[in-house]
Amino acid sequence: MEEYIDKIDLEARRKSAEAIRKVFLKLIDQIKKGEEPRLVIKKRTLANTIYDPAKKMLLLGESKAVRRFFDEGEVKKFMQTVLMASIIYDALVNNEYPTIRDLYYRGKHTIPKLSESDKEINTWDEQDESDAVLRDVEVLTNKLREEMLILSKEKGKVVGDMRIRSGRDVIDLSKMGHGAYAIESTADLIEFLDVNAEFVLVVEKDAVFQQLHRIGFWRKMKCLLVTSAGQPDRATRRFVRRLNEELKLPVYVVADSDPYGFYIYSVFKIGSITLSYESERLATPSARFLGVMMSDVFGDDPPIEELQTSILGNTVDRKALKKRYVEVLRKYGYKKSLDKKPFLSEEERKMFIIRAKQQDIARAIELVGTSVVKDILGFEPKISVKGKGERVKRHPGYPWFRDPRWIKEISIFLYTLAKLEIEAMASKGLKFLAFEYLPSKIETGDYID
Repeated sequence: MEEYIDKIDLEARRKSAEAIRKVFLKLIDQIKKGEEPRLVIKKRTLANTIYDPAKKMLLLGESKAVRRFFDEGEVKKFMQTVLMASIIYDALVNNEYPTIRDLYYRGKHTIPKLSESDKEINTWDEQDESDAVLRDVEVLTNKLREEMLILSKEKGKVVGDMRIRSGRDVIDLSKMGHGAYAIESTADLIEFLDVNAEFVLVVEKDAVFQQLHRIGFWRKMKCLLVTSAGQPDRATRRFVRRLNEELKLPVYVVADSDPYGFYIYSVFKIGSITLSYESERLATPSARFLGVMMSDVFGDDPPIEELQTSILGNTVDRKALKKRYVEVLRKYGYKKSLDKKPFLSEEERKMFIIRAKQQDIARAIELVGTSVVKDILGFEPKISVKGKGERVKRHPGYPWFRDPRWIKEISIFLYTLAKLEIEAMASKGLKFLAFEYLPSKIETGDYID
């Protein structure tokens, strides 16, 4: 049977194999010169992760680690990196499509002992270890694993009036029935043929994505509808970035109204700390947070009298907080009038809101920082995350959440200790969510960018 080899895949293989080959040629050159073999890799650490306010994304800094073959403390990492690169190179030149799990198994073995007194050493024990080595190879070669045709589980989906080419096939995303196109791992190998859409709507929840698809939201609103099905995978982030960058489509993100939903949005927009070396190819700095906002639930005048103080570990003076709310917003540069009306009535709020837990407050502290939360409440909350048995440590917060609009949303969250899932808006009525709530927010510019 004739072997099928896609030309686009072949070109991707050639470029990635060449990138790995250059690394090995440098090692060979060092050995020929009688030098110690060494690898120089940018450090994938929090200390070497920086936020670039001009590019509006997380980037890897310039601090580097040198892995030396004759350094007892570095030789294992040196060996792991070379081993992983060689496995990937072999897969590339042999037209294979390994998964991340395959790489773990292909490289996992015990190194033979040289003497009876030696300890047995494994190349790696758990997949977390081999995954970290894979990320090092990405940094070392400046090639994403997707560019090296390493496959992972498909997670994100898209539907809309668009035609794409994947391999030899042309796929019409407007003719997927009640289903949707699963965004492939190698999102860069998708060719955009034509599109009839004015924006992209990314929905955190797959269930809400399905509801909007069934009701014809993307047809009526002339958009591409995407779901990340929770925390976004790399393929979905890359696909959304390409839609924005190459097709110039504005991107709006809809997530739960809680600190975890806010963070999922920031991963689309800014990137993630763990994968900061990929941000320039995965993040979409112009992405807008459409909702659900805390101010959508409560308006700009949150009912502080509903605040439950026990979870904060302190007694709260509610009258003082009412005054503090305005003072804090002014302090951090909020200049708009506080006259936004909620989309939910008081009765609907009672039906739909969920009470926040300590881990939700801990995530809020992580987003804006301990000092900002102290400004908002007038004291530092005593929070302990269940299961960890320790008080949440002080956190400097993330610079991109120091925007006064985010401080307003976090303030309302802390004053009400409430959160709301996207599904609650659909529970009020799917037509309300699809054809009132979402369109009105886009039309009026009620989003955070």
